[in-house]
Amino acid sequence: MPRKKRLEGTRAPNGASSIYLGKDGKWHGRVTMGVLDNGKPDRRHVERATEAEVISKVRELERLRDSGKVPKAGARTWTVERWLIHWVETIAAPSVRENTLAGYRTAVYKHLIPGLGAHRLRKLEPEHLEKLYAKLAARGAKPGTVHQVHRTAKTAFNVALDRGRLDTNPAKLAKSPRLDEDEIVPLTAVEAKRVLAAARGRRNGARFVIALALGLRRGEALGLKWSRIDLDAGLLRTPRQLQRHKWKHGCDDPHQCGARLHKVTPCPDACTRHAKCPPVCPPDCVRHASSCPKRHGGGLREVDVKSKAGRRTVGIPKPLLKLLRTHKAAQDEEREFAGTEWQEGGWVFAQPTGRPLDPRADHDEWKALLAEAEVRDARLHDARHTAATMLLVLKVPLPAIMEIMGWGDAAVAKRYVHVPDEVVTEIAGQVGDFLWSDTAKPPTTPPSTDASLIDQLQRLLDAAKASGDPDDEDPPVLRVVS
Repeated sequence: MPRKKRLEGTRAPNGASSIYLGKDGKWHGRVTMGVLDNGKPDRRHVERATEAEVISKVRELERLRDSGKVPKAGARTWTVERWLIHWVETIAAPSVRENTLAGYRTAVYKHLIPGLGAHRLRKLEPEHLEKLYAKLAARGAKPGTVHQVHRTAKTAFNVALDRGRLDTNPAKLAKSPRLDEDEIVPLTAVEAKRVLAAARGRRNGARFVIALALGLRRGEALGLKWSRIDLDAGLLRTPRQLQRHKWKHGCDDPHQCGARLHKVTPCPDACTRHAKCPPVCPPDCVRHASSCPKRHGGGLREVDVKSKAGRRTVGIPKPLLKLLRTHKAAQDEEREFAGTEWQEGGWVFAQPTGRPLDPRADHDEWKALLAEAEVRDARLHDARHTAATMLLVLKVPLPAIMEIMGWGDAAVAKRYVHVPDEVVTEIAGQVGDFLWSDTAKPPTTPPSTDASLIDQLQRLLDAAKASGDPDDEDPPVLRVVS
């Protein structure tokens, strides 16, 4: 059947695209994209050397129009650099925490803009990001650094996608760098008891007992005040936390301000001064703000906890209550001894002068405690993993575990709740009793390992699968501690 053509002399319908050869010898295309603010048609013009190029561009404009993602007429073309600066300074800066913003800025200004900034935003491809990740790794960047760059890019381009600046998020399609994390092994019951015994004889030892018994984050524990602990009712509230923030220059020339601290030559090969030699400062170095006489914005600061779920009230075990009362009495003696040198802040864990504990000193004290207790080296945050695992072993319901630990999403539990050896061994015994017993019949009563524990494990797995990161190559699973 012959194709029908429009009658000679008749015009195309309103809004239809047109392609024609101009008198200038070039091919032209015109596409109606919508209506301008003044009510006139928004008709875009395309000019190319060949008909095929015009057809391709016209179809691209039509796809944008049909998908509802039409860029504004006359709008300046967004480059990756322009968008990232706009996102981090205008969109992210007012809405995220200072430490989070510092991480975003490092990824944007140090890695993403130098590596991808010249690309047009809509022309950015997943392969561009993957090549950047490979270059960073080849230069010696740690896997955690490369992964931080990837997460920042994904967050920034998600906002661009939501606002119609992108059709797809290239960072979401890019293969994320594999982050090989060390296996986290919570302290065993024997190790935890040895740490508790060693903590009783140390100044501020109750701080680490709280970490193991209640699973408080470091900032939450250091930010505790006596006004938030009810020793009579045995309750503890965590609405605030203590964080260290970087200092900022307050002078006119940050580079010159820190000139005396600039590292201009690399360390010798046999350097004995540093465990890990710092790099040479760049020519435009503006670091060393902590030495600026007009510095501001840094130091220890009390801030809100990281989420709504973090504002919680937890019960204090009776042995810990007794330890806290003893700790308070010791602190009262220190206050009296310090006299006018005491700086009252109401902190539960303080320096001999009443000032809050520094996170660095807290880290060193934890390492010294492990050495004294003759327990293997572990991160302080592993105490939080230990507390979460202990609650599961004690058959505490999952909603109660989430409340105590300050989680708003059950999927977070997959990173903290581990299956200890005792549970693995007991399950193996149940399997053996069932398969190799004479009767080989299912037990009519629940086994010694409560069925609720197995149910909770299954719910954790289901929640992890339902909200797992799409970038994960393997499905999330709970780690079995050996």
